[in-house]
Amino acid sequence: MGRGACRMLALVIISRLFVSVAASCSNQGSFPVRNISKMAQSNFGRGGLSHITVAGALLHGMKEVELWIQTFAPGSRTPIHRHSCEEVFLVLKGRGTLLIASSSQRSPGKPQEYPIYANSTFSIPVNDPHQVWNTDKNEDLQMLAVISRPPVKVFIYNDWSMPHTAAKLKFPYYWDQECFHDAKDEL
Repeated sequence: MGRGACRMLALVIISRLFVSVAASCSNQGSFPVRNISKMAQSNFGRGGLSHITVAGALLHGMKEVELWIQTFAPGSRTPIHRHSCEEVFLVLKGRGTLLIASSSQRSPGKPQEYPIYANSTFSIPVNDPHQVWNTDKNEDLQMLAVISRPPVKVFIYNDWSMPHTAAKLKFPYYWDQECFHDAKDEL
């Protein structure tokens, strides 16, 4: 898919799915069309991050997928983490690095490095430890993210040598805490 087609796909997804009222913790009374410029965004105590749950399980009643827009300031990054869901990103602007390791060893080990850039996509297999890093010193890295099986359960690592069994579970994740009421049935 070409650069223009990727950007067009992102704009079509955003414009068709979202124009509404402020987010609430339920799909009761929410509109199928929401205005993302009026949706709540926060950094959830993580400097350099801006997160918007565009369509979510706890916020909007989604069952199979969730859609986020995440913006990383220059130099910021996610923690090293993994989750038991698939994740696909479309990079809307900026550039950075994806670090991804295997879950088949005792610990993540040395990660593979992949450049990420505007109009590129990447996917994260279930349970593979990874980290997204905005390596650009001047421009934000902005991505549209789709995850399966929401709400997300995240296992966080201190470093790449930490054993998988020692990774710390963070559930509900920061942007789901306000709305979380029941445990999700893991199938």
